[in-house]
Amino acid sequence: MIGSSRLRIAPRRKLTAELLAGSTAILFASCSPGPDTPLRVVSGLVSHVLCSETFVAGLNPDRVFAERLKAAPGINLIHWALHYEVDGVHQEVRTTLAGGFESRAVYRDGLGCVLVQGAGAAAALKSEGVARHEAPAPARLPEIAGAGIVQPQDAKLAAALDGAFAEPDGAPFRRTKAIVIVHDGRVIAERYAPGYGVNTPLLSWSAAKSVTSALIGILVRQGRLAADQPAPVSAWQSPGDPRHAITIDMLLRMKSGLALDETNTGFDPNTRMLFLEPDMARYAESVSLEAPPGSAWRYMSGNYIVLSRIVRDAAGGHAQDVRRFAQRELFDPLRMHSVTLEFDAAGTPIGSSYLYATARDWARFGMLYLDDGVVNGQRILPAGWVAYSAAPTAGAEPGYGAGFWTNRGTSKGALRRVGSGMPPDSFFAQGREGQFVVVVPSERLVVARFGVTHRYYRDNAGVFRLVGQIIAALKDKSR
Repeated sequence: MIGSSRLRIAPRRKLTAELLAGSTAILFASCSPGPDTPLRVVSGLVSHVLCSETFVAGLNPDRVFAERLKAAPGINLIHWALHYEVDGVHQEVRTTLAGGFESRAVYRDGLGCVLVQGAGAAAALKSEGVARHEAPAPARLPEIAGAGIVQPQDAKLAAALDGAFAEPDGAPFRRTKAIVIVHDGRVIAERYAPGYGVNTPLLSWSAAKSVTSALIGILVRQGRLAADQPAPVSAWQSPGDPRHAITIDMLLRMKSGLALDETNTGFDPNTRMLFLEPDMARYAESVSLEAPPGSAWRYMSGNYIVLSRIVRDAAGGHAQDVRRFAQRELFDPLRMHSVTLEFDAAGTPIGSSYLYATARDWARFGMLYLDDGVVNGQRILPAGWVAYSAAPTAGAEPGYGAGFWTNRGTSKGALRRVGSGMPPDSFFAQGREGQFVVVVPSERLVVARFGVTHRYYRDNAGVFRLVGQIIAALKDKSR
């Protein structure tokens, strides 16, 4: 964690007009929203990630920049033009690109970091972030491990972990940061990279979508929402608006039809939403349809920003209301005490992408899905919600359910993963850079794997093989 001094970190490579022109020409090719859009997106991304990784996760910003940002596709072309300042006194990060495109992210106690514009907005958000303490809800999940790291007691489990942490000879590197294996309610093995440990919160990226799905499920159990009813979005309530037909189920299953393209190029609506819009849900709700609701599957984080706003409205309308609701109804019963939900400047949780929790807490979340959403006799998710979440969505060839990727059904993705050694009943939360929470009900198994794996899709098969190797080791041990 940064102390009271102000750090200024700048690239050592000399910035020249020729270098800047060469790199920006690559980014500006075929642009349409505006030639500066991707540069503003990059600046916002760097500020937000460095702020969260520094003040939420407690990691060194230099290392984070080198591993998570500098090497990222796209940013690797212009990293030399980035300049960032980490202010430990005011707990904020400022980033510029070639001397312009300034962005600022501010940390708030209990609510993580937020991208802000203007001193007034920052002051208001600081006030919103003041912690409001209340007694925690009773823990229902028994302890899954002691304080120390659980070493594998089986040679095959140890070998599986060795393989998962081993690096290839050249880039892109795997950079596995944490793996936790839970079997029959106890951690049987775990491993962490240097600088990471049992208490290190880890960035979710899209694994957060599975948590948002769970929060929606809790509201369904409470009778406050129904998955098959039109989504309660005020902008869509006119019967003449074709978006009025969008249901919560369609949002959960990525079949809303909204024009929220997610190519992560800097020009697409998704990156504009996440890094340029202070009210992400308002932006996501404002776009038109590109397909009739329910007619086509397309992965888009904006669906889950809309769902996040629905959670916020149901919880009370403010960021602290969401925090208390999620803590009381989900995190406290599961002993997930490390969780930080992050919010946009309007107070909506960024439930598509920004949630921090330790690897053990991610594993605890997976355990909720082993027994139909019941933990030690208490029902947290509605009856049948686990099966609903893992049920394949028609037309989703990668194999997607309702907030989870799934191996159930006969999609191309499911068949490929089962062929790699994963059981056909398994399903998982997944985020970019190789974040996984794999649930295997038939084996009473949960595997949490988190890393900083650029071009992670090349290494996904390695994670799938890891699950198969763990199951094989457990079966050998039981013989």
